[in-house]
Amino acid sequence: MFLKNLSLVNYKNFEAQQFEFDSKTNCFVGDNGKGKTNVLDAIYHLAFGKSYFNPLAGQNIKHGEQFFIIEGTFKLKDRNEKIVCSLKKGMKKIIKRNNKVYDRLSDHIGLLPLVIISPADRDLILEGSDIRRKFVDSVISQSDKEYLQTLLKYNKTLQQRNTLLKYFAANHSFDQETISVYNEQLNGFGKIIFEKRAAFIEDFIPIFREQYLAISGGQELVNVHYESKLFSQDLLSLLESNIEKDRALQYTSTGIHKDDLRFEIEDYPIKKFGSQGQQKSFLIALKFAQFHFLKAHAGTTPIMLLDDIFDKLDENRVKHIITLVDDENFGQIFITDTHPERTENVVKSIHQSYKIFKL
Repeated sequence: MFLKNLSLVNYKNFEAQQFEFDSKTNCFVGDNGKGKTNVLDAIYHLAFGKSYFNPLAGQNIKHGEQFFIIEGTFKLKDRNEKIVCSLKKGMKKIIKRNNKVYDRLSDHIGLLPLVIISPADRDLILEGSDIRRKFVDSVISQSDKEYLQTLLKYNKTLQQRNTLLKYFAANHSFDQETISVYNEQLNGFGKIIFEKRAAFIEDFIPIFREQYLAISGGQELVNVHYESKLFSQDLLSLLESNIEKDRALQYTSTGIHKDDLRFEIEDYPIKKFGSQGQQKSFLIALKFAQFHFLKAHAGTTPIMLLDDIFDKLDENRVKHIITLVDDENFGQIFITDTHPERTENVVKSIHQSYKIFKL
């Protein structure tokens, strides 16, 4: 799979811009603020129907304009797929595939598998559990439709249960029968999600460790642990035993929406005990492992977006990454950099066809 062309209208800093891409390597070079990362985000937008960097859709419209349009044509399994993502202020975002509007955005997820590596990924280590859950959910959802639909159902039911808890508090009332209905539904959905997450992590860890070793060149033992209360107790029992706490808090305090990943190096939390270089290698290894997992499960080679990573890594790690991507297993790659000479040296060493776009 590869992206043949891209058209942007009123997207972030672009008024109107078109690109024709190489099927292997494409580089965007220029000073900061020219829109290099915005191009990558537009590509991400076409794959996921949303921005990687800004969850507020309306803020992706160019300042002073009323709408944005992103169009891209992908070559996928010997056929062209034209994807259009558009948003007008005050209206719902529209995603079209070959001129047909999706009824549900979730139906689009997984069609165009994609992995992005960005300086923003440090949040995976530094921020809260919701970031790490989103990482797991994103990887599994791109190759497992049932998982995504079950997750959406779980989240909708969770929202309904929370609304009911707030209603009980506001009206000084309680209805055990209604709560039990939501508990049963959450238990059913949660069991599926928990089992799929656990199976994913088991498959993912060996791939991740192999990638870390290749990128870092070091011998440290790294690990990813899946933390969930469902390892020791079923969700129905957890919900029932926490009901008084939930009534006091007015939200559901336990469930798979509280799961987390624990990142370790030599059995210690990498957040506290990993050096800056080790943390960078850890994050890039996570994303490279994501790439290989998706390639094995999604039926096509994902697109790889590398945002400004060469500027944040020492020379040895850059060489390791170049070795990894200079492989027939990789497909189309997009790179952003502020140094044109460095970029050209990098892409020449990959021994693949390439284009360089100066912004």
